[in-house]
Amino acid sequence: MTRLFNDPADFADEMVDGFVAANRSRVRRVHGGVARSTTSPEGTVALVVGGGSGHYPAFGGLVGHGLAAGAAMGNLFASPSAQQVTAVAKASHHGGGVLLSYGNYAGDVLNFDAAARALAEAGIDVRTVRVTDDVASAPSTRAHERRGIAGDLCVFKVAGAAAERGDDLDTVTAIAERANDRTRSFGVAFSGCSLPGAEEPLFTVPEGRMAIGMGIHGERGIDESDVPTASGLADLLVDKLLTELPDGVTADGQRAVPILNGLGSVKYEELFVVFGAVQRRLVEAGVEIVEPEVGELVTSFDMAGVSLTLFWLDDELERLWAAPADSPAYRKGGAVPQEPVPVDVLEAGAVVPVTVGTDESRIAAGRIAAAIAAVRTTIDDHADELGRIDAVAGDGDHGIGMQRGSTAADAAAQDAAARGAGAGSVLAIAGDAWSDKAGGTSGAIWGAALEALGRVVGDTARPSAATVAEAVHAAAEAVLAFGAVPGDKTMVDALVPFDEVLAARVTAGDDLVTAWSSASAAATAAADATAGLLPRMGRARTHGEDAVGTPDAGAISFALITAAVLSTIAVPA
Repeated sequence: MTRLFNDPADFADEMVDGFVAANRSRVRRVHGGVARSTTSPEGTVALVVGGGSGHYPAFGGLVGHGLAAGAAMGNLFASPSAQQVTAVAKASHHGGGVLLSYGNYAGDVLNFDAAARALAEAGIDVRTVRVTDDVASAPSTRAHERRGIAGDLCVFKVAGAAAERGDDLDTVTAIAERANDRTRSFGVAFSGCSLPGAEEPLFTVPEGRMAIGMGIHGERGIDESDVPTASGLADLLVDKLLTELPDGVTADGQRAVPILNGLGSVKYEELFVVFGAVQRRLVEAGVEIVEPEVGELVTSFDMAGVSLTLFWLDDELERLWAAPADSPAYRKGGAVPQEPVPVDVLEAGAVVPVTVGTDESRIAAGRIAAAIAAVRTTIDDHADELGRIDAVAGDGDHGIGMQRGSTAADAAAQDAAARGAGAGSVLAIAGDAWSDKAGGTSGAIWGAALEALGRVVGDTARPSAATVAEAVHAAAEAVLAFGAVPGDKTMVDALVPFDEVLAARVTAGDDLVTAWSSASAAATAAADATAGLLPRMGRARTHGEDAVGTPDAGAISFALITAAVLSTIAVPA
C-alpha cells in the first residue's frame, strides 16, 4: 500500500521534482520528464526512453552517461503524451538524431509515434525500437505484439553504449533491434500494487498463490499456482525461458546475461536466494553467465513479484553491455569525467498563443469552455467507477487518466476563452492540454478528437447544428484512425452510433439540442451493450474473457461526456 503522498493527482510531478533535486549532477527537469545535466559531443545520437511513472528506476533513473540522454515520464502507469516525448527529445538532441525506445504498450505506441512524426517535421532524424521481451503476453508467432518489461534495461544499455562510442543513428538502431530480438523475460506476482490514494490494490492474488505471467501494470497473468520454494520458482522461470530461445541460439555453450528483477516488494535477500538457484539451473543447461544483475530494475510500484530476463549475447552486445554507465540508478565500470550543461539550456516556459475569434465565435467559445467544465465535473464524479471498470481486464488507470486530461483541458479552455480565442482554438488548445497531461491511449485519442472538432468549427463563425455534426464526424474519423472498429470493445463502440445518430437527426431537421439528445441516448445504450463484447484491442485483449459482463470504460466515459455536454447546450444562451 502506498502511504506517503500529498494530493494523489500531483504525485508523479512531485516525484520527478524530488528525483531531480536528489540527482542534479546527472539529470535536469525538462517539460515531460528529465534530460542529462551533463554535456554530450555534438553529433551524438540521443537515446530517449520513457513510459509511465511507477516503474523506478525505469525510466528517469536510467538517464546518464552510457545510457539514455532523456526520459519522458508519464503519469502513474500512463504513457507520456506526444508533447512530453517531443519536448524531452528536443531537449536531449545533440545533432545526431534521436532513437525512441520504450515498452510495447498501446498508449506508448500512439504517443511515441506521434512524437516521432513531430520530430521528423521539425527536421530531426528519428528512429524507434519497441521492447517486446515478455513471453507471457503473446505467442512467439506474434512476438511483435509482446509487451516490454525488464528487458527494457538490456536494450537501453547497449543502445546507450553504442551512442556513447559515437555510432550513427542507423547503427545504434540496428544494435537496439538486435538486443531486443535476443532478450526474453517471464515473471510472477504474489500480490497487487496500490496507487497513491487508492483504497484497494489494482488486483489481488489469493493467499499462498501466485499469478504467472503478470504484467508490470497489473495485467492479469496467464495462470495461477501455489507459491513454490525459491528453487521451485527458479526452475519455473528458467525452464520457461529456455523454451523461448531466440532464432539461432542454443543454450548449451551460449553466453547470456541473467537479470532477476524485483517488482517492488520482494526483498533483495529473497532475490539473492532465488538467483542462486537460477544460476545453478542455467549452468546445468550449459549457459555461460555474463555480468548478471539482481535487484529492482523495472518495478511496478509496490507489487510483490519477480521476473527473470535472459539476454543472449554476441561479441558486440557483450562489449556494449560491459561498457561504462553512470546514471542515478544504474552504474557500471569506472567513473567517467563529465561536464555540466550551461545553466541557460534549462527550458523556459511558454504561453500557448491563441487565435482571436470573431464576436460570434467568441460567444461559442464561451459555451464550449462551459461544456468542457461540465465534462471535468462529470469525470470527477465518476473517476473511481471508471477505474473499477477498467481494472477488470485492464490496469485500472482510465478514471484517473480521464480526470487528469479533463482537468487540464478545462483549465486550458477557460484561459484561452478569457484571452479571446475563437471556438476552434479553444477546442484545439483544450485537446492539446488533455493529451499532454493525461498521456496514455485515452489522452492521445481525446487530444486528436478535440483537435478535429476545433479544425472544423474554426474561429470565424458561430457553429450551426450542421457544422457541429460535421465536426463530430471529423472527430470520429480521427479516433477511428487509431485502428479500433465497432465490436472491439472500445470507446469507438459508443462514438460511432453517436456520430451516426447526430448526423441523421440534424439532416432530418432537428435542432442541435434535440439531435444531440438522441445521439447521447444512442451512445449510452451502445456503451452499456459493450458488456457483452470480448475485447480485441489494447491491454485487455490478452485476458479479454475477464471483461465479458463488464462494459468498456472508454465507451462509458464517452457516453457520460456526451450527457455532460447536453446539459450545457440545452441551457439557453
